[in-house]
Amino acid sequence: MDLQEVLKLLELMEAHGLDEVEVEQEGTRIRLKKSCPVIAPTPVIVQAPHVAPAPAAAAAAPVAAPVEDKSLTRILSPMVGTFYRAASPDGEPFVSVGTAVGAEQVVCIIEAMKVMNEIKADTEGEIVEVLVENGESVEYGQPLFTVRRSGAAK
Repeated sequence: MDLQEVLKLLELMEAHGLDEVEVEQEGTRIRLKKSCPVIAPTPVIVQAPHVAPAPAAAAAAPVAAPVEDKSLTRILSPMVGTFYRAASPDGEPFVSVGTAVGAEQVVCIIEAMKVMNEIKADTEGEIVEVLVENGESVEYGQPLFTVRRSGAAK
């Protein structure tokens, strides 16, 4: 892979809002990943369990959104794509209701433009609700999971 191909990959990542791309060509593998500044999540008031955040809130990085119960938070989709609960069609889901998760734990995969993007919990706690069906299309900022934060009363 030459420099022009790498530059083209970078342009495609920017044009499609991708944070990471991995390509293998003729035995050579290259992985490009944006380094992102840490941004504190913006609180979002959600009126119903399955309502996406307001457009103004979607401008912030969709990491987690609080819900009415202060012990609960939501894991949001950071991109448009197809939601998968497991690494393969016959594989075990990454998480289910009742699964304890850590901030760096992969909870699902979102496929965007044939690239499989691992989505991490970015919070510690227990999965209390899976809001998306396997294979369903998701939008940027769409809630994927509800999590009861560690140490929060039930």
